[in-house]
Amino acid sequence: MDMQKRVLLELRNRSPAEVPELFLDHCRAIDGKIKGITEDFKNLEVLSLINVGLTSVAEIPKLEKLRKLELSDNRLSSGLEVLAERLVNLTHLNLSGNKFKDISTLEPLKKLPLLKSLDLFACEVSNLANYRETIFKLLPKLTYLDGYDIEDRTASDSDGERDVVDEEYEEEGESEDEEDEEDVASEDDDDEDDEDNDSGVNEQRRAVNGDVDSEDDDDDDSEDDDDDDDEDDDDDDDDDDDDDDEDSSPAKGEKRKRGQEEEDDDDDD
Repeated sequence: MDMQKRVLLELRNRSPAEVPELFLDHCRAIDGKIKGITEDFKNLEVLSLINVGLTSVAEIPKLEKLRKLELSDNRLSSGLEVLAERLVNLTHLNLSGNKFKDISTLEPLKKLPLLKSLDLFACEVSNLANYRETIFKLLPKLTYLDGYDIEDRTASDSDGERDVVDEEYEEEGESEDEEDEEDVASEDDDDEDDEDNDSGVNEQRRAVNGDVDSEDDDDDDSEDDDDDDDEDDDDDDDDDDDDDDEDSSPAKGEKRKRGQEEEDDDDDD
């Protein structure tokens, strides 16, 4: 895809003024020139043109808010004057993997008053004797060259060298962490509610079981009372039978007496 079409694609229904970052890496620069980027991108802070086949940056527009420019892995060898003229607030410039051979081709960068980080890794100029000392002398305000300061210490966020992309990623990460914490808190609340509901259900079950047990006990007591009443009735019946036997015993005795008396009378006769 050529660069101009890629620019239209990256707009994503936005106006150029609404775009703070523009990444056009690996597209095709027709005739080795920048196409499709205009001064309408007035709020652009990050522009990335990695490996697009550039041989010239002469077509780059005036972008006063641009802070970071990525031009690595192209075929640039000169023409940096235009950067000093149109990108006055540039702080980070990556020219690694290009074809700069002489220190003199880098002298226009002296006109970038805010430039703090410059990358020339894999350029032929980086093979020159005393390369690092020479660059730091040429650009006294430069803080980092190829990722290291003048004392060979690596660049770090604590030195205030974070770019816009890193800052936005961190903000997004913090937002996601906050959402995760809220989700965890919500899940904890749901778990507590579930436990409370389970506890209430268990209490209701225990209460129901208690009522059932109480009813069972009452039924057992009632059955015991019925058995006792049946036993009492049986005892009463036995007592009545005994009384009947006692009542009939004298009558039987009298019959025996009368029979004996009749026998005695017969003997007398």
